[in-house]
Amino acid sequence: MAKSQLTETLTFDCETGNYHTFCPISCVAWLYQKIEDSFFLVIGTKTCGYFLQNALGVMIFAEPRYAMAELEEADISAQLNDYKELKRLCLQIKQDRNPSVIVWIGTCTTEIIKMDLEGMAPRLEAEIQTPIVVARANGLDYAFTQGEDTVLSALVQRCPTESISAQSSSLSPNDGQLKEPQKNSLVLFGSLPTNVSTQLTLELERCGIKVSGWLPSPRYGDLPALNENVSVCGINPFLSRTATTLMRRRKCKLISAPFPIGPDGTRAWLEKICSVFGVTPQGVIEREKQIWESLEDYINLVRGKSVFFMGDNLLEISLARFLIRCGMIVYEIGIPYLDKRFQAAELELLEKTCHEMQVAIPRIVEKPDNYNQIQRIRELQPDLAITGMAHANPLEARGINTKWSVEFTFAQIHGFTNARDILELVTRPLRRNKALESLGWNQLVKVS
Repeated sequence: MAKSQLTETLTFDCETGNYHTFCPISCVAWLYQKIEDSFFLVIGTKTCGYFLQNALGVMIFAEPRYAMAELEEADISAQLNDYKELKRLCLQIKQDRNPSVIVWIGTCTTEIIKMDLEGMAPRLEAEIQTPIVVARANGLDYAFTQGEDTVLSALVQRCPTESISAQSSSLSPNDGQLKEPQKNSLVLFGSLPTNVSTQLTLELERCGIKVSGWLPSPRYGDLPALNENVSVCGINPFLSRTATTLMRRRKCKLISAPFPIGPDGTRAWLEKICSVFGVTPQGVIEREKQIWESLEDYINLVRGKSVFFMGDNLLEISLARFLIRCGMIVYEIGIPYLDKRFQAAELELLEKTCHEMQVAIPRIVEKPDNYNQIQRIRELQPDLAITGMAHANPLEARGINTKWSVEFTFAQIHGFTNARDILELVTRPLRRNKALESLGWNQLVKVS
C-alpha cells in the first residue's frame, strides 16, 4: 500500500483540470422519462446524434420523446438562419407530440459557434405558444451527470412562487385580506425513478414530514412552488448549480445534508431534514440496523477488499463513504468536479465514517490526470477500480478488476432498500473471478 494515498484528515488535490467523463447530454436518457410531457431537442452535430443513438440504445419504433437538431456546415458557417430552422423543428414537434414543454439541450458545438439559444427561445416561445427551456449541457463546461444539473437549474426559473392551493387560500373569504403565506414546506430536487422517489417520500412521512413537491415533477404543470418559505434538499451530489439557483433566485433555504446513498447516508439525510423541521425521527436507527443485517452476505465478500475510484459521475464520495462503512479500503477518490460547500455534509460524514471504522481517509483528487492514476493503480494494485468505460478494458488487460461508473448512475441506489443494488454492482466482478476459480480457470496475472 502506498502510504501517501491515505491520510488522517481530508486531503484535496487538483490535477489536470480536464474532464475525462461520459458526455453530459446523456442526461436526456433519464430526464425525458421523468418529465412525462416533455420533449428534449439536442442541438448539435452528427457526433452527438451517434452518441445518443448508441449510448442510449434507442429503438426506432419506440419513438422516444427526444430528437437531434443536427448542425451541418451551412449552420456552422452561418449561411442558414438558426431561428427559422429551430422554429420549423419546434412546430413539427408541437404538431406531432404536443408536449407541455420543449427543452433545448446545447452542446459543445453551440458553445463554439456562439448560438444565442437564450435569446431565441423567448421569442420562439411566444410565437408557438409552448414553453421552451434552454439548458447548456455541453462537455466543455460540465462533467457527465452535471447535464441534469443545468436542466434543473433552468427549470427553477419556471417554477411558480406560490402553489395553486396557497393562492386560493391566501384571501380571507370575509374581508378579502391577505393571510400569512404557508411556512416550512419541503421540496426535494433531483431526478429519480418514480418508485425510488416514492420510497424517500414515504420515509419522510414516517418521520412526520410532508414533501410538498419534487423538482423535476412528472408533469411540467406540476412544478413545485418555490419562495423564501420553502426549504429544499438535494438527493444527488452533482446538483450544486441547482442548489445555488434555488438560494439566489428563489431565496429558498438549502438543507445541507449527506446524500441518501447507502443505509448510513439515508439515515443521516433523514435525521438532518428532521432536525431542520424540529421533528424527532422515529425508528430510523432500527431501520438502518435491519438493512445492514440484510446486507451481511455481500459485506462478507467486500470486507478487507480495496477499491480505487477514477472519477466519472460525481457520485464517488458518497459511494466511497458507503463502501468504507462496508469494510472496504478506498485508496483514492477521483472526482471530475467538487463543490465543497454543497458536499460539506457528505465530506464530514466521510471523515466521521473513516474514524469510526478506524481506517485512513483516502485522498480526494479533483479533475484527476488519467495517466497519473494508471501509475498509481499499477503501484497500489487494488482489488477493484470503478472507472469510466474508456479505461475499463485496458485495466482488465492488466489484471485489474473494473466496474463501469456509469452503471451506478443508471441503477437505483438511493434509500434504504436499494443499498443492496450498490453492493450487487460492486461485487459482480469479484464474484465472477471467484466463479472462474472454482471452475479451474487461472486468475489473470497482474501486470506490474
